[in-house]
Amino acid sequence: MTIKEAQDIVDKWIKQYGVRYFNELTNMAILTEEVGEVARIMARTYGEQSSKTTDASKQLADELADVLWVLICIANQTGINLTEALENNIKKKTERDCRRHLENSKLK
Repeated sequence: MTIKEAQDIVDKWIKQYGVRYFNELTNMAILTEEVGEVARIMARTYGEQSSKTTDASKQLADELADVLWVLICIANQTGINLTEALENNIKKKTERDCRRHLENSKLK
């Protein structure tokens, strides 16, 4: 699936099942909540924090998909083409950082 297809699928789902998009501020709060759930899994799986029994059902892939879902919602409701935005961002990073990481002694 392309990013454009994902944006179209989310938009269709919202209009069919979600009634309407939550407002932008609500979606920002939801995005923050979902990122927190990803952080919780990362801290327990790859970090030093111990897991709780209530963490057993949480899956990183599902939580990352939740983040992507809300991010797509925000892009859709604010008129952002994520394909174009990502292409521009990659170009910006390439122009700005094309030597920086290669010359970083910490990465060698």
